[in-house]
Amino acid sequence: MMKVIIIEDEKRTAKELATTLESIDDQIEVVTILSSVEQAISYMRNNSDFDLIFSDIQLSDGLSFEIFNKIRLSAPVVFCTAYDKYALESFNTNSIDYILKPFDRNSVAKSLEKYHTLKSNFAAFNLNFNNLLRTIGAPSSTIQQTSIIISKGDRIVPIKTTTIALFVHEDDYVFALTFDLKRHLVSQSLEELESVCGDIFFRANRQYLINRKAVEDVSRHFNRKIQVNLTFNYPTQILISRLKVTQFIEWLTQN
Repeated sequence: MMKVIIIEDEKRTAKELATTLESIDDQIEVVTILSSVEQAISYMRNNSDFDLIFSDIQLSDGLSFEIFNKIRLSAPVVFCTAYDKYALESFNTNSIDYILKPFDRNSVAKSLEKYHTLKSNFAAFNLNFNNLLRTIGAPSSTIQQTSIIISKGDRIVPIKTTTIALFVHEDDYVFALTFDLKRHLVSQSLEELESVCGDIFFRANRQYLINRKAVEDVSRHFNRKIQVNLTFNYPTQILISRLKVTQFIEWLTQN
């Protein structure tokens, strides 16, 4: 049996979703329906025997993102909400799909199909699907990662860190810029990326984390700062503060 949790504060909608899920696949069991952030956190702290979560976002006592910030999940999440404004923020959870209400049988079936496709694809590579999903937004600070995980359309895609020129924080989001100048939205913060990407990356300032291979040279700048010149054209100046100059030069010589 495939065990599903529903987080939804509208009883009629929750019941309709449960009926739809069980009608699509008779191997699905809706183990519980939770109606609030507080109730969901309490349940998940004591129960982990479920495979998939369907969750609304705006609940009576807050946003469901609060649940996933406090509980480290091994199960993926399908968000089912009336609002499209939270789509980008859902990247920070184990989200695999985002359904807009009013949902129908077809949209729910597509989410289930995506779950099974992702699970089978990763199984083909002898990877544990749940363990992989657990790394999204919650990387280990003690293990150097050779790849990061991004969501790309219907897929969860690993990108090797050696192909990434820099990470940049813009407008409350973090993007990876690869050497072929493609940008990818990343769920981790710069602090998390700095801790897992290894010494090949340097935290230039609050906005940038730079790959050594992306540095062409440096030049002096006003007030004893230095400017990093990259191996490709980049529209924004990247500056190293005078307090970090010595550390940066040492990093350049060691990498």
